[in-house]
Amino acid sequence: MLIPPSSSQSESVMLKHDPPISLTDRLHHFTWAWYTLTMSTGGLAVLIINQPNTFPGLREIGLAVYIFNLILFGLVCSLMALRFAIHGNLLKSLRHDREGLFFPTFWLSVATIICGLDKYFGDEPQPSFTQALEVLFWIYCACTLLVAVIQYSFVFTSHSYGLQTMMPSWILPAFPVMLSGTIASVIAANQPPRSAIPIITAGVTFQGLGFSISFMMYAHYIGRLMQSGLPCREHRPGMFICVGPPAFTALALIGMAQGLPEQFDLLNDGDDLALDGRVLQLLAIAAGAFLWALSLWFFCIASIAVIRERPTAFHLSWWAMVFPNTGFTLATISLGNAFNSPGVLGVGSAMTIAIVCMFLFVFGGHVRAVWKKDIMYPGKDEDVSE
Repeated sequence: MLIPPSSSQSESVMLKHDPPISLTDRLHHFTWAWYTLTMSTGGLAVLIINQPNTFPGLREIGLAVYIFNLILFGLVCSLMALRFAIHGNLLKSLRHDREGLFFPTFWLSVATIICGLDKYFGDEPQPSFTQALEVLFWIYCACTLLVAVIQYSFVFTSHSYGLQTMMPSWILPAFPVMLSGTIASVIAANQPPRSAIPIITAGVTFQGLGFSISFMMYAHYIGRLMQSGLPCREHRPGMFICVGPPAFTALALIGMAQGLPEQFDLLNDGDDLALDGRVLQLLAIAAGAFLWALSLWFFCIASIAVIRERPTAFHLSWWAMVFPNTGFTLATISLGNAFNSPGVLGVGSAMTIAIVCMFLFVFGGHVRAVWKKDIMYPGKDEDVSE
């Protein structure tokens, strides 16, 4: 769960000097939650390339961010492998009641990399490139479906979480399979019809699965807020996770509808194929606006909660203030394009600037926290049960 140490723990830590420990010992506390860094960096790269208001050099900036994310992803994977090679606790980390819930962030990082591949290198795709993306898509769907099934099955049988402690991190195992629809919305347009329709069909299916699970979790989350109030101030950045599912679903539905091949025949009657695609686009836009409003509501609730009592110490849950909001911003831009509204597109550009500022703020806090031993230190990471 996105539950960092309590404020009392943080205060007690700050009252005394942290004794020095070796890098090997610190590496023991390098958790799956570090992939929140790479999923947020990859999301930012995708957001930059989708800007409606561009300027010379913007694409190059986005490409630099994308390459930087690949470097970070390789570094995080290497350090995770080194941790498990030295300490041999891979299965323990996956079974942990708190750290294990962050394993899906690895797959969220993979999703942003796949989307970035198409956006930055798919302008004039070769057949081999589109086939490679198709294969990656189906591998991603299979792996993330297994994650959603196996991880929830394990959680249901091996852990017991009180509903009064419910946090949006319970949604994370369903998040990667939900982004199958987002990937489909990005790559379908460049796929041949024989591949595009199965990809879109799977995208709609798995997007619906992920959002449906998330929506059921929302009921527990709202119930927890009504009964127990807002989470502790250290937990509140994690509230932004709820912004993601409806935003990414809106983005995926609109993108998949627009990515349908021209010869798509909804009614299988061979008549007026353009009308069939247009009907689905209108439905997708209407559903997208509906879901965008739900994201807006969750965004406002989370923003007010964080502003009222700001967290006092950095935790990796701060990245929840970036990645879900990139989906919210992308959905805003998609709706602006669909409605052909300069005003909505301007709002999307303003939101992008805010996301960039938040990314820099959190990234700076992340680097400082490593240096100051606020993370990667005994008792301060997601490998501690609450």
